[in-house]
Amino acid sequence: MPQIIPIKDLKNTSEISEMCHKAEEPVYITKNGYGDMVIMSMENYENTIQRLNVYRELEISEQQISEGRTKDARSSLSSMRAKYGL
Repeated sequence: MPQIIPIKDLKNTSEISEMCHKAEEPVYITKNGYGDMVIMSMENYENTIQRLNVYRELEISEQQISEGRTKDARSSLSSMRAKYGL
């Protein structure tokens, strides 16, 4: 279950930091009862960005496949070996 806290609780920075590091998901901040911000630890942020990059690359790959922009793996590896002397 996501953690939700009011914006006034941001005064307790060390507690908020601890909460963010313990949580494996973002902490949601509300203002006047409505969603306002999301905070998370750097580790969770970096993991999220890395995951998004993987999803983006997969989406690009799927699009290239659907457009027929693919190459035979063996011929690609052979040309790379020849180019880089592997």
